[in-house]
Amino acid sequence: MAEQRVYRLGYQLKNREGEVVDSSVGAEPLHFVSGCGQMIEGIERAVDGREVGECLEVTIPPALAYGEHQPEKVRKMPRSMFQGVEKLEEGMKFQTDSGDEAQVVKVVGFEDEQVLVDANHPLAGITLYFDLEILEARDATPEEIEAGEPLA
Repeated sequence: MAEQRVYRLGYQLKNREGEVVDSSVGAEPLHFVSGCGQMIEGIERAVDGREVGECLEVTIPPALAYGEHQPEKVRKMPRSMFQGVEKLEEGMKFQTDSGDEAQVVKVVGFEDEQVLVDANHPLAGITLYFDLEILEARDATPEEIEAGEPLA
């Protein structure tokens, strides 16, 4: 990328079968400054050099999205770590604080008095299929580059 740009994108995220699983229809479009680490690399690469009005179909592999699923991020925790939770169920999400940084884990199973949690991003290991429409594409201002986000 030669220059950092501000992009605003209408989008539809589809699963492998072509069913829409997320969309900006009736919601906010994606809005970011390229090169600031706000957006997955696959989308940044897809829109680089594109202009307003262009529509794209983009397939983004895990390596350019949320990475591969990492088995080491699935770990066991004692049930005692979940005190105060009346009914612990698969699919529940919790924010943990490991000291380094907070992260969200999802309960994925149980083994005796252990709870299996997965700290992978929910879309890790998944190929993403996007339909994108470029609604805005302009050079970022120095203030936006410094802030790392669009200011207008």
